Amino acid sequence: MKLSERFVFRMQNISVKEQAFDPVLLEMRDIVKNFPGVRALDHVHLTVKAGTVHALMGENGAGKSTLMKCLFGIYEKDGGEIYLEGERVEFKNPRHALDKGVAMVHQELNQALQRNVMDNIWLGRYPTRFGLTSEKEMAQKTRAIFEDLGLSIDPTRMMSTMSVAERQMAEIAKAVSYHAKIIVLDEPTSSLADEEVGHLFRIIRTLKERGCGIIYISHKMEEILQISDEITVMRDGAHVATESASEMTMEKIIHLMVGRELSNRFPQKNKSIGETVFETKGISSRYTKVKDVSISLKKGEIVGLAGLAGAGRSEFLENIFGISTRERGTLYLHGKEIRNRTAREAIANGFALLTEERRATGIFSILDITENTTVTALRKYLRWRILLSDRERRADTDRMIERLSVKTASKETQIRTLSGGNQQKVILARWLLTTPEILLLDEPTRGIDVGAKYEIYQLMQELAESGKSILMVSSELPELMGVCHRIYVMSGGEITGEVDAATTTQEEIMTLAAKNV
Repeated sequence: MKLSERFVFRMQNISVKEQAFDPVLLEMRDIVKNFPGVRALDHVHLTVKAGTVHALMGENGAGKSTLMKCLFGIYEKDGGEIYLEGERVEFKNPRHALDKGVAMVHQELNQALQRNVMDNIWLGRYPTRFGLTSEKEMAQKTRAIFEDLGLSIDPTRMMSTMSVAERQMAEIAKAVSYHAKIIVLDEPTSSLADEEVGHLFRIIRTLKERGCGIIYISHKMEEILQISDEITVMRDGAHVATESASEMTMEKIIHLMVGRELSNRFPQKNKSIGETVFETKGISSRYTKVKDVSISLKKGEIVGLAGLAGAGRSEFLENIFGISTRERGTLYLHGKEIRNRTAREAIANGFALLTEERRATGIFSILDITENTTVTALRKYLRWRILLSDRERRADTDRMIERLSVKTASKETQIRTLSGGNQQKVILARWLLTTPEILLLDEPTRGIDVGAKYEIYQLMQELAESGKSILMVSSELPELMGVCHRIYVMSGGEITGEVDAATTTQEEIMTLAAKNV
């Protein structure tokens, strides 16, 4: 097929109204999935129609990801049936699902970072000529896909050099390259700036016009109401309701998700702000775009870092924590200069860093909750300098599970089996055991449902009231304005403004964020 025919995707550019088949693409009937001690899915059903976006919502642990893993062949279901275009299917593994036209873009990206973009897209199915891989054809096909989706990504670029947002767009393009009939998007906008979200929505609308069914998992209710045609809500592993998006409101969705009313989206802010405890003066990084960044942080204060993707916010936190090379600049804690040349030195100085990507740099996926919770505080459990006290480690883990309301069958559960929100709680618990004075939180509520978000916000305010100071990166402006006392705005690696969270507007923040773009 010639590239001038705009690749095979143009063949799919048929409106749903022109299709003669049943508009129901996917049916999942009475799906059951059990884990040791837990029924994760209890006779759940889901119906997705062609040319629609079907949102799947629920608190962390409600069973959304488990249901999709049963669909995608990652988990073997214990009961129920799956029908694709009226035909009963049993996907043995993700490759089987992809070959049948079901693709899934996971929230936690699983990519070969030391390979280039086109290698990641065509891995396991390389185009060949005379039995040999044709890199020329692979590059041409990749460019055709990107052009078709309006993406400006170099197919030969190494994945490790790309931002999370760019990598996520590449993963969506990979899903489309399978000519998928059903595409599952799990928290697709969690790392995207507003402009990138708009681009994603344009891609989704294009796929709808071609008759694709999109299953859209997100905790961002504003975008759910904007992009969805139907909404299914799950709670505690069971189906609660499926309704037209036009009949839903934010209040109704919250009530269905959590089974109770949430009168306030954000808890009351700590009012006991003390003296300045931490300052940076002219921080610049050798290998990132951070340059001449100066901020201050007071005792009991929560300060936000706003900015577009690529503004340098995460890199600035990593610089403070000693895992990014500092070219120049100075850190001051209680008026005294500190170095934080390594993560170990930063921890010793009372700093904690919760990173943006849980799977890549947060959890130890094959270890259990106890190991993940206590790993940064092992010195605390040493006895006679050579033995670890398992009894004390287990006791602290139990205490943290209760304090942070972690949903798990036991502390021996592997952390990779937990929902994203519960994984985040475990990582927070890990750092709390080091009794930090300064917490650096990079997207602390990314991929977390509204109920769990409120619990995280409450914990942050409690920590602030106890005298801790928090520097927080978030891509959600309402979150920054609702949780923080002050907000610094970054653009192009520089601070372009400082605003009062109580009086600023989203427009003011966005204007500052676009200053150096």
